[in-house]
Formats: sequence, C-alpha cells, structure tokens
Amino acid sequence: MLGLAGCGSSVAAPTQPTTLPTNQEVTGLFDRWNQSLATGNPELVADRYAADAVLLPTVSNEVRSDRAEIVDYFDHFLENKPQGQILESHIKVLGPTDAIDAGTYRFTLTTDGQQRTVDARYTFVYERVDDEWLIVNHHSSAMPEPAGQS
Repeated sequence: MLGLAGCGSSVAAPTQPTTLPTNQEVTGLFDRWNQSLATGNPELVADRYAADAVLLPTVSNEVRSDRAEIVDYFDHFLENKPQGQILESHIKVLGPTDAIDAGTYRFTLTTDGQQRTVDARYTFVYERVDDEWLIVNHHSSAMPEPAGQS
C-alpha cells in the first residue's frame, strides 16, 4: 500500500476567482476590444480572443476559428477604420470566469474618406483565463432591417 500523505509538494493548484464580475466590468471588455480596433493592428485585436475562439464576423461568410483566421479578418476589416458603439446591451454573468454580452452595436466605417454606419447584432462570450478576460465566441450579424422598422 502506497502512502502519499506528507509528500511535501510545494506546487499549489491555481486558484479560481470566486468574485463575480460586475456588469460594468463586462461592458469594459467591449471598450477594451474597441480600443484595440482603434490601433489598426489586427494582431492586437486578435490578442483579445482566446486561442480556440470562434468568430462569426459581420462582413465575411467565413467562420474564423483560429488566431490566423481572426487576424486575417481584422486585417481587412481594419482598413475601414471601424469605431464601435454599443446601442443596446444585455449582460448575463454565468460565474466568476464566464459572461455573455449580447445586443446591438453601430460601427462607423471610413472608406476612401467617406463615412458610413452599419448597425449589427452581437454576442460576445467571455472567459477569464489566468486573470485575463478573453473572447471565446463572438458573433456579429448585420441588422436585417433598417433602424426603426420591425
């Protein structure tokens, strides 16, 4: 019979957060993502996503399921100098390490000096990994009807 008591191992298991994020903290995750868009650097935007994240983007039919594909999407999307603004947000905190933010947002895009806006629906699923909040799933789709119609 093997006895493992008193083994003396000094490696501690990582502690999981026990405090739930506030809605304000979750809202701040969008702000952080939006600020990374403003850099114009697709690598910095991709840093906001987990390694195994899935992106269902607004202006592409391709599902992006790894970092290289996410960088590729933002490489093209950032050409339009996007600036995002939340129009309506519904946050659901699932636990200390998981939260969902779903709603609508508006992007101001600039192409050849001309500005236009695009309204879209979004869902961000966030997970806290090693004390950093990352996007694990991001779905964005253009609104099916112009604003004000239903």
